Amino acid sequence: MTSSTTPGGLARFNALEEHAAHAALHEACASTAWVRTLLARRPYATPDDLFAASDAAMAELTAEDLAEAMAGHPPIGRPKPGDPTSSREQRGMAGASAELKEEMLELNLAYQERFGHVFLICATGRTGEQMRDAVKERIGNSPEQEREIVRSELGKINRIRLTRLVEEENV
Repeated sequence: MTSSTTPGGLARFNALEEHAAHAALHEACASTAWVRTLLARRPYATPDDLFAASDAAMAELTAEDLAEAMAGHPPIGRPKPGDPTSSREQRGMAGASAELKEEMLELNLAYQERFGHVFLICATGRTGEQMRDAVKERIGNSPEQEREIVRSELGKINRIRLTRLVEEENV
């Protein structure tokens, strides 16, 4: 497929050297297995092909792969300093009251104690209250249930990040 029929950002991504494409994908998801799978399936004809490959790779991740992916995400309410991606995604907590921020900190710690990893949710478009309610609801899940919810949430996050990647003027 020629770049004239592939959307601009996707064509640029397809043309990246391996190390640059690896770095771009790793920014979307910290799972080495996910990144390797997406790299191996390049080039992509359409963004939907890329999304389908991402979904398939996400479905194949082991518990260890999921843990690696989650390690790349800061706790809700505490985006990584200087990281515009986590700040943008967690914008719903930016204007939260001090009380809500404190409650989220406590809930994050309780969740992490229970499951051994950060509370992960696709925060884009959610308010601080919605994220608080979600952690309260999910903390009662079994580890197996929560692992599958995390897999689904990571898939949503990856799609948002991949969309940005293929829509960017310069990858």
